[in-house]
Amino acid sequence: MAKDKVCLAYSGGLDTSCILAWLIEKGYDVVCFMADVGQEEDFEAAKQKALKIGAKEVYVEDLRREFVEELCFPAIQCNAVYENIYLLGTSLARPVIARAQISVAQKTKCTLVSHGCTGKGNDQVRFELAFYALQPSIKVIAPWRIPEFYNRFAGRNDLLEYAAQQSIPVTSTKSKPWSMDENLAHCSYEAGILEDPNTTPPTDMWKLTQDPESAPNDPEDFTLTFEKGIPVKLSYNEAGKGKAVTNPLDLFLTANTIARRHGVGRVDIVENRFIGLKSRGCYETPGLTMLRSAHLDLEGLVLDREVRALRDQFVTFNYSKILYNGLYFSPEREFLEESIKASQKNVNGQVRCRVYKGQMMVLGRSSETEKLYDATESSMDEITGFEPSETSGFIGVQAIRLKKYGTMKGEKGERL
Repeated sequence: MAKDKVCLAYSGGLDTSCILAWLIEKGYDVVCFMADVGQEEDFEAAKQKALKIGAKEVYVEDLRREFVEELCFPAIQCNAVYENIYLLGTSLARPVIARAQISVAQKTKCTLVSHGCTGKGNDQVRFELAFYALQPSIKVIAPWRIPEFYNRFAGRNDLLEYAAQQSIPVTSTKSKPWSMDENLAHCSYEAGILEDPNTTPPTDMWKLTQDPESAPNDPEDFTLTFEKGIPVKLSYNEAGKGKAVTNPLDLFLTANTIARRHGVGRVDIVENRFIGLKSRGCYETPGLTMLRSAHLDLEGLVLDREVRALRDQFVTFNYSKILYNGLYFSPEREFLEESIKASQKNVNGQVRCRVYKGQMMVLGRSSETEKLYDATESSMDEITGFEPSETSGFIGVQAIRLKKYGTMKGEKGERL
């Protein structure tokens, strides 16, 4: 009788290597799927590791361009952010990974998929909601929610011991027991000593960015060009020569390179997970931080005030929440993305930027096509078409209800 076939989302790390061995132990044929979303990974070594453990096949899919164009760029267009700080680096990668995993599962005739997400985290929700939308008939094996598994492996030390027994090489050790997740947009760190929110992250934990204190003493300048809210060109200097990059993936990689060497994009937060728990996470998001900041600045120059207010209040908040909560493959996400496109029609121009010791500064911004900003109208040194005397009527109308409110408070003897 043929064994049930499982497509496992495999990273080559501790958790999924142990899960692979455990699934084989339970009698499944396992096809491993690896997503290249820009993480610094030796995919060939990970592939050979999976095959050595016992995987029947290993698929490695390059999803970097899809990740940048379909997830990162829309996030930049709407300035996506969760709880005012987190730029959603992990959340952004999950839809493209899930879509590719289901594609591999269908190709290899797997009737089940599996993942290594913790039973207390957000990723289990993100992946499984995506799986069910993409293939409603799929069945999911989530080891960290199966009592037999999580009672046997109560913590990372148990996994390390199991890996040693199975001769599985791992990079996580008892001296550095935090968990990492990396992609083109960021690297996240959690668990282990980081679970105490008052513990300062060790300096050797940060993988992507230079420590701001030891970053170059000279600032670096560059210019970002946007069309309809999407970064289309990055102009910079290298070895004294002017360079420009326009390919979406290359642009994102170049932004990462510049931001990383200057220590841009580190945050350390406690966030509210979708399932109701609070979690401490440390994130490095170099290039995305830089691109989003430049986009946000350009909108001040070219975006209509009321369009921006509606976008900020409704689209940005809800799109970010949808990404964080794993509802990417939903009608509401499609609706919001159309709203994002509509809001960005006039977000065209250039932003001159500088990075220096962990900070990004805007040096100036301009647009050849958008005319909302008029220097002569805004000037304090000339009248032009704006009559200052007309402001008296504007103030008078705005004051009507405030006068009534002040009168009411006075009659009640209440202090304003």
